[in-house]
Formats: sequence, structure tokens, C-alpha cells
Amino acid sequence: MKKIHLKRKNRLYKMKPINIIAIFIVITLLCLYLIFGYIKNRIMPSLFEYGSLEAKKFSSIIINDAIDKYITDKIDVENLFILINDNNGEIKSIDFNTSLINKYLTNATKSIQKNLKYVEEGNIKKVEYKADLLDSYDEKSLKNGVIYYLNSGFIFNNPIFANFGAQIPIKISLTGDVISNISTEITNYGINNALIKVYANIKITENIILPFYDKEIEVESKVPVALKLISGTVPSYYGNLNTTTPSLTLPSD
Repeated sequence: MKKIHLKRKNRLYKMKPINIIAIFIVITLLCLYLIFGYIKNRIMPSLFEYGSLEAKKFSSIIINDAIDKYITDKIDVENLFILINDNNGEIKSIDFNTSLINKYLTNATKSIQKNLKYVEEGNIKKVEYKADLLDSYDEKSLKNGVIYYLNSGFIFNNPIFANFGAQIPIKISLTGDVISNISTEITNYGINNALIKVYANIKITENIILPFYDKEIEVESKVPVALKLISGTVPSYYGNLNTTTPSLTLPSD
């Protein structure tokens, strides 16, 4: 009796080209998702931290220059404080010329808002404090609305790689209102003397813009604008000096 041998046919499963393309696209998208997720959660926060430091430093230059130009250089300390004497010539009370300082503060606040907008638009020629900014920042970058370029080698946290890699632009955008007010501090100074300090307080809200990432920060500055030493018998009444003046708010637009 003859044995009948059945031949097995090995059939290889062949994937259709359209299925291969679909799998490749899914894997690519998954890899991109994981890469961008890693960049957003691990790398961008470090870059944002550095960017926020640069933004605060940059904004402080404009804030300080505006306060110097519109408040410190214009104010007359003798006109800022109103001294009331008694019959013996002793200082009975000290009041604060709120309307005068608010007039100067309004001009300074408008200047800060306007110049930050110019920088955001890259219109560096119109910035009032161009010379001071160019001492620390590159004019060509500012014309592109970039306050700083950070080398991507920074993410390795190693000075060897700090100057290598692609440059990451850091931009700022004024997103909130510009809020300002005046505050005072009164301290004892020696015997029967009082030292009065006047501060301009500025608070702005900015958006730090990085590639694929942005976040808001608040920049606050407290800049001294005037000092007054009261000699002799220190009065018990200081008028408006014990409180902060009402905030002046200018919209960002």
C-alpha cells in the first residue's frame, strides 16, 4: 500500500501597504506625543524659570527708568510733604501731597505700559530707554520682539554644553493691567528724628512666550522715590503717610 504524502504549503501573511503606512503613522504620532510630553513636563519648566528671570530683569530696567524720568527727577521733596507747625514752631503734623505724586505716577505708569508694548512689537526705535536696554540686550533681537536667545544646551545643566545647540527665543507680552500706587514707611532715626521713605509700587502681568509653551507671571517693583528727615519733636499725626495711596490701574490695551 502506498503512502500518500500531503504537502504543506507555508503561506506567509503579507500586510497590505496601506496597513503598513497606517501603523507607521500611529507609531510616529505616538513617539511625537511622548517627545513633546517630555519636553513640556521636564524641559520647558526649566526654560520658563530662566525666561521669567530675564523678563523680570528686562521689565525692571523700563520700570526704574520710567520712575526716574517721570517721578524722581521731577519731584520736589519740599512740595511733597505738608508740614504744619504749632505756635512754638514745633512740627504739629505732617501730611502728604497725594495729588502731586499721583500726577507724576500716572505719567510713569503710562510710560511703562507704552514702552513694554513697543518692545513686544519689536518697535525698539520708539522706546524711550533704548540706550539702557542696549547695554544688556541685543538690538537686532529686540527688533524681532525677542528679549533673549537661550542656547538649548542649557537643558543639560552643564557649563560645557551651555553655549551649544539651537537658540531658543524668549518673548514677553503685556497681558494684564499696569497697576501702580505710592506707599510710605516711617522709621525712627536717631533721637527725636523720623525718616520718611516714599516708594512707587508697580505691578504688571506678562506672558512669557517660548516655543510650544507660554505662561503668565507677575512682575512687582518697589522703587524709592523720595526721602524726608524730620528733625526735632516727632509729631504723632502723619496724615496720609500711614496708608498706601489708592492703586492706579491702566489697561494693557
